[in-house]
Amino acid sequence: MLNKIQGSLLGFAIGDAWGGVTEFMTPSEIREKYGSVDDYTFGGGVWNLAPGETTDDTAMTIAVAKGILACPEDPLEEIGKEFLLWRDSRPKDIGNIIQTAFDCYEGDWFDAALKTHEYLNGRSAGNGTLMRCLPIALYYSDPDKMTEITIQQSKMTHYDDTASEACVIYNQIARRLLEGEELKESIAAEVQGTRYEGIFEEEPDCPADGYVVHTLKWVLHYLWRYDSYKKMMTAAANKGGDSDTIAAIAGGLKGIHVGLEGLGVDTSRLLGEKELMTLGERIYRSRLEVKHAK
Repeated sequence: MLNKIQGSLLGFAIGDAWGGVTEFMTPSEIREKYGSVDDYTFGGGVWNLAPGETTDDTAMTIAVAKGILACPEDPLEEIGKEFLLWRDSRPKDIGNIIQTAFDCYEGDWFDAALKTHEYLNGRSAGNGTLMRCLPIALYYSDPDKMTEITIQQSKMTHYDDTASEACVIYNQIARRLLEGEELKESIAAEVQGTRYEGIFEEEPDCPADGYVVHTLKWVLHYLWRYDSYKKMMTAAANKGGDSDTIAAIAGGLKGIHVGLEGLGVDTSRLLGEKELMTLGERIYRSRLEVKHAK
């Protein structure tokens, strides 16, 4: 279990760094500038990343993990505190919906999300909650509790049910993988009867952008198509678009599936590797304590 949890967090963050170099670029622009981005330590890109540096995806995922560890029974207040601490650190990038939620926040996250939804004319179905929800699946072994917290953390900034729906599907797949189920079987079981059913076998007919439905379609496609973590990350990074988020989200599930050693990359060049490894161990220990308490 520890191997899966740490593999998930590292798989996520490395995907973030890998795709962060090519975010907002087209495949032809990537080929012209880089040839092929086949490693996560290129650096550069629109955010001028250092080699192995991650983006807001990893930062907000860490914030969710810290919030859960601080108050597992009802983590939303602590998660919110971590969000604000991250905002106040003046990061290179904050997504538009999340920035608007920050601007609207006056002590009630759900009210801020509603105001954001209204301010953006109903366009609050971005992937900003899907990119950060993974620690919930890693921590909560109770599926009902996991689903409850998954929805609530999404509603803190993204009012649209489409965003929370995607988070639940993603975390349910993660839960199945943690319990030892196979990847394709887990995906097929959780997308049955949803808008994502059957679409992952062929390349999605939508852009690889920040709309949460498009994001999850590309994530499921990459997970279904590629057995190798490295090949999957290379494909996602060289597609461009919202490549950091798509690579990170796909990498998180693949990391559970193959474990830390199965990633097949040198994780030591990832900035923040030690923090993520420590967070993984803390989640694992806390999960064990909850299990033994029962």
